[in-house]
Amino acid sequence: EQPEWRRWKESLLGAYRAVESQEHWWHLPDGKTIRVVANPQPKGGVTWVFENLTEKMDLESRYQTAVRVQGETLDNLAEGVAVFGPDGRLRLSNPAFAALWGLDADAAKPNVHVSTIRDLCDRGAADSPWGGFVAAITGFDDERRDRHGQTELNNGTVLRYAMIPLPNGQVMMTFVDVTDSVNVERALKDKNEALEKSDQLKNEFVQHVSYELRSPLTNIIGFTELLSLPSTGPLNQKQREYVEHVSSSSSVLLTIVNDILDLATVDAGIMELDISEVHVDRTIAAAAELVSDRLEEHAIRLKIDAATAPKTFHGDEIRIRQILYNLLSNAANYAPEASTITLACRSFAEGVEFSVHDDGPGMPPDLLDSVFRRFEPRTNGGRRRGAGLGLSIVKSFVELHGGNVRIETGKDMGTTVICAFPDAPSGIRAAAE
Repeated sequence: EQPEWRRWKESLLGAYRAVESQEHWWHLPDGKTIRVVANPQPKGGVTWVFENLTEKMDLESRYQTAVRVQGETLDNLAEGVAVFGPDGRLRLSNPAFAALWGLDADAAKPNVHVSTIRDLCDRGAADSPWGGFVAAITGFDDERRDRHGQTELNNGTVLRYAMIPLPNGQVMMTFVDVTDSVNVERALKDKNEALEKSDQLKNEFVQHVSYELRSPLTNIIGFTELLSLPSTGPLNQKQREYVEHVSSSSSVLLTIVNDILDLATVDAGIMELDISEVHVDRTIAAAAELVSDRLEEHAIRLKIDAATAPKTFHGDEIRIRQILYNLLSNAANYAPEASTITLACRSFAEGVEFSVHDDGPGMPPDLLDSVFRRFEPRTNGGRRRGAGLGLSIVKSFVELHGGNVRIETGKDMGTTVICAFPDAPSGIRAAAE
């Protein structure tokens, strides 16, 4: 398809009058590209040579397109890229590479040797990794492996790098600016260390204050008992009531202080269990006796179900009695007036299991995650607001025995706290036997 057919025709026919060869390119309507060569013959006539270059032109066009796309991609990457040949000279790089290392455009041109780039980059980092880069690029190692690492520049920028071997002895290096993520990580580590120190300080403070509180509390309780004795002297009705209030409040406070001390001892890792044979019936009766007054105050009945319980198992009897007391006290705080609390004990394959159930309002799902946290008292339907240590004590002591605690609760289902103990606490089974 020629816009000037006559001139084109005369140009082609001119080959019969020409002395030199002529070359024409025909672009056919079907997309083919034909190279036409007209060679005049010495004795007259012309030899026409037709060469189909369609595939070659197509491949060349696609190659040029791929090169342009690759170049645009590399130039617009935020990641710095540099490729070095086996002779140690730079084959290609992108602007991000020069920007990350603070290089001039001329310093990152092709054919610049890696040693020259190393000299420039060593100024930007106190602990420069470029010595290792040069050795890996120009070395003759039998095994070429990927390398990864991280370096910090003098300006505070943190770069994560990777060295990737390519075919024909070439090496590709990539650099990524990870300053923001490293700063966040450092901030989190600093915050975590501060929290750990704060927690340690809190534990030391609580333990110290608890020790300091227990001595005067013991004196208060002792003198209160002396005041209540007839031999000390007569008291009128109001004075007797005041003494009883002081005595009961001091006992409650002493219990809280003792709980704090127990938790501090567990946290310090210095609490030792006094392992012996625990008589289940005796331990249940002792715990029930401790909460009998609170149960009678609200007409709550205690039902004990120990028909399938073992007679004995190995554990710390005092701590287990303390566990049951805390479970019963917690249940008494939430059980409705004139209801029934059930304390059950049964044996299973791995040991013995205690459970305490009350018909209270149950725990909402959002409280289950925080129910064992310390100093988080929950007042959903409870009669009194405690220190929030009861279930923390239970969990710590049960886990110290090598057991576990779980809670079954729901709306209109009440709450059941289940404590499972092994036959012998973990780590001291041999000693127990």
